[in-house]
Amino acid sequence: MLRAALLLCLGCALVSGQPGWWMNEPIRWVQTNLRETDAAMDTGRLARQLAEMRANVVLMGMGGICAYYPTKTEFHYPSAYLPAGKDMFGDILREAHARHIRVVGRYDFSKTQKAVYEAHPEWFFQKADGSPVVYNGLYSTCINGGYYRGQVMKILAEGLEKYDVDGLFFNMFGNQPTDYSGNYVGLCHCDACRKKYRDEYHREIPEKPDEIYREFLQQSAREVSQAIGRLIGEKRERAGYFNYMQEFTDGIMSESNTAVNRPLPLWPYATSDNVNRARNSQPDKMAVDLNMQFVDYAWRFATVPPAEIARRMWQALAHGGALTFEVNGTLDLQDRQAYETARPIFQWAAAHEREYLGLHSEARVLLLTKSGRNSAEDASYRGLFRLLSEEHIPFAVSNNLEWIGAHPYDLVIASDWAPSQLKRYVEQGGRLLLVSSKPPEFEAAMVVGTQADVKGYVRVRDHSAFPSLKSTDLLMLNGGFTQLEAEGGVPLTLVPPSMIGPPEKIHVDMKDTDTPAVWARAVGRGRMTWLPWNLGALYYRLSLPAHAALFRDLVSALMPKRQLVTNAHPLVEMTLMEREGETQVHLINLSGHSQTATFEPIPMQGIEVAVEGVFRKARTVRGAGELKVSVVDGYTRFAVPRLADYELVVLFR
Repeated sequence: MLRAALLLCLGCALVSGQPGWWMNEPIRWVQTNLRETDAAMDTGRLARQLAEMRANVVLMGMGGICAYYPTKTEFHYPSAYLPAGKDMFGDILREAHARHIRVVGRYDFSKTQKAVYEAHPEWFFQKADGSPVVYNGLYSTCINGGYYRGQVMKILAEGLEKYDVDGLFFNMFGNQPTDYSGNYVGLCHCDACRKKYRDEYHREIPEKPDEIYREFLQQSAREVSQAIGRLIGEKRERAGYFNYMQEFTDGIMSESNTAVNRPLPLWPYATSDNVNRARNSQPDKMAVDLNMQFVDYAWRFATVPPAEIARRMWQALAHGGALTFEVNGTLDLQDRQAYETARPIFQWAAAHEREYLGLHSEARVLLLTKSGRNSAEDASYRGLFRLLSEEHIPFAVSNNLEWIGAHPYDLVIASDWAPSQLKRYVEQGGRLLLVSSKPPEFEAAMVVGTQADVKGYVRVRDHSAFPSLKSTDLLMLNGGFTQLEAEGGVPLTLVPPSMIGPPEKIHVDMKDTDTPAVWARAVGRGRMTWLPWNLGALYYRLSLPAHAALFRDLVSALMPKRQLVTNAHPLVEMTLMEREGETQVHLINLSGHSQTATFEPIPMQGIEVAVEGVFRKARTVRGAGELKVSVVDGYTRFAVPRLADYELVVLFR
């Protein structure tokens, strides 16, 4: 079997200079967030459950807040529930490896015992009033203190020397601004933070976090992350390093989760968003998006809808990420709905694991984003994400500009972030669509000014430029707007606010202007279009067809030829992927998503698809059948007779 053969070559890829196991093997990852009481668990039973589920990676509690093995390192304490003479972590490592299941050890150094605080209070997070942050008897450490930067390395060295782990994962990395109950704890004012901040920025720590302070914390985390990565490489060169950071790690961790107070609308593309962005921002790293089965921190034993668990799994596979499932405690759950949903999907993925090995995106459209978006930027980005998905335009997401010149993208779409590097990309023949009320970081149109909140309209002056808007003369405008120098012949113009009531007065003072609501120019050998208002945010919130139609026409003007054409419903998410010369079309049925609910999706019938290129054969993997293909005008056409929740179509040249 592929799994056994890969495990026999445990780590040999790194020795030969090739990527590690996390890139060379299909990953089916189960995370167990163990409680301290689970130190006495039956490791053999868990290993058997994992094997029956066909998981091939398990993330297990190893140390930090408490150790699940006998430790001799100072200021590191075994769980009080670890039986005398028992080595729980060592036992699961042996049991799992015997079944060809890799083990990633989990450490959490964000908190530790009171005894450590009493011995070294300078290692800990200190509020502005000098008090520590204490939660359930545990004291929060500081990323810049001696615990993270010294003692942690000793703890890790012991674990790495003692156990042949396949990787390490770090939870709650760095200083957390809130506790598990959502209480804001403020910024750390320990001596180490104050000195480091003063030395680097020549100022005192602010009362509230600003951009400079956030960069300070990120840089502090990067420094510790780099040191940990170096230590792992020295002690266990074949082990992977997994964290919620992009830098210095082998796998980029993220979460698809829920919370009772999360703002609406809910985001059904969470897993697609996380995995797409990670895989295309750092293609040499694996995206491990944790499929969190619980509702919120206060209800860790209550599961989210089973259909939501399944949807996340299909999305992870469709974007080339690891298949994951997270539980609190062991697999002997009190609410088994999520587990009973995950198990058959894991088993199916194991039976077809070759289809998911070495996947990468074939998309020639890039949606550019940035790390650390605020809520307004997030809404704009999500609206564009939805539009691309609903229009069935294959796209990659990236926050990394190293792709410039390295990948043949036909079009780059920027939302609220157009860095100066994009100018050269366009000048050299690229095509850029900027959808933002924020001007780009390079000279483009002549900016007159920016208005923070405009409640007006956009007038369609030239319907020939926007054929999808043939029945629409006015589009809603609400939010920021950058006023550009007026000029004639602009196909979209601003209609400023006017009277809204009573009905007898509605817009009787409406005035048209020559202020452009779109700017399009040739720039060097390329072309740029700028929509100086937040269409993405409006669509995310209101989903107006006119905004979708405008977006469709803007994309078509810049990229007349689509990679994929289909009659599929907008709630069929589709990705275009490649592996070893094969082209894959993944289809995910999102029709079960409704407001705050996720139901089983409504089956779709007769989905017609045309993929650019000439292919001789197509087959479905879930449907297990060959499809009739025809080639017309350079596109290979086929039909998917039925889509339940997910389907994979493989095309052969």
